[in-house]
Parts: sequence; C-alpha cells; structure tokens
Amino acid sequence: MSRFINTAMTALILLLVYLLYTGVFSITEFLVGAAVALIVSQIFSKDLISEPRKLSAVRFATLVAYIFRYFTIVEAVAHWNVVRAILSSKPRLNPAIVRVPYELRSEYSVVMVANSITNTPGTVVLDVDEGSKSMYVHWLFADVFEDSEVKKKVSEEFEHWAKLVFER
Repeated sequence: MSRFINTAMTALILLLVYLLYTGVFSITEFLVGAAVALIVSQIFSKDLISEPRKLSAVRFATLVAYIFRYFTIVEAVAHWNVVRAILSSKPRLNPAIVRVPYELRSEYSVVMVANSITNTPGTVVLDVDEGSKSMYVHWLFADVFEDSEVKKKVSEEFEHWAKLVFER
C-alpha cells in the first residue's frame, strides 16, 4: 500500500507542476500529463519519497498553495521588476553575489528553496554550501548585504513554505 501511495503522490505533484508550467488545461494535456506522471512516478517514487509516513493531504495542499502563490504572485512581481529595469532609461541594477544563510534540515527543503530562487527572475543560486548552511546567489537588484537582510529579501518566504511542506 505504501508503494501505491508513494507513486500516487509523486504522480499528482508531477502532474500539477506539468500543468502549471505548460499553462494548458485541456483534457488531452491532462491525460497525457497524467500518463507520463504515472510512468515517471512508478520509476522514481521509491527514490524521491524517503519517508512515506510523512505524506499527508495537508502537506500536499500546502505544496499546491505554495505553487499557486509562487506562479501567480512571486514570479509575476519579479518578472515585472526585470521588465521595468529593461525598459528603464536608468535601471536600478546593482548585480552582486550575496550569501544567503538558511535554517533548513531537509535536502528536499534546500532544493525547493534553491529552485525557487533560481526560477525567480533576477536571482540565480550559484552554490550551496552545506557546511556553512548558506547559498550563494547572484542577485540583480542587490540593495542589502547583511545576511539577515539578504535572507529576508531573497529567501525567507521560500524557506517558510519549504519548512511547511517538508519539515513539520
């Protein structure tokens, strides 16, 4: 039963991400996405889900809420800032590589935060230093350099959601 739940949860997450990334919600896309998600999850779910006892509808709903917020608000604001900088005659660019400390325990949480930062226009994670629990991020609009301030602006919201999904 546990193997079935692992596969189903992995397939649901993959299908949701696929539909959100493609932005197409037709029945054909849903069926193709579901078939591919089931095949991929059948192959990889045992490697992706290390603690099946932590799977829950609440965690899944939290992940869905995060994905919805990320794609509708966080990315839209970041895209707008980059577009505004591109179209501006005097863009407020201040590119820098900043250290972003994190307080995450799970590898999944670190990956979620690093991917969220990298997928957000204007920021790219260059390195993750597990020893010092820091990410090094190229930030296009760097306006603070103190670790706590950088964390607030670059990763705090992502880290909050990652803890809700993977660490409670």
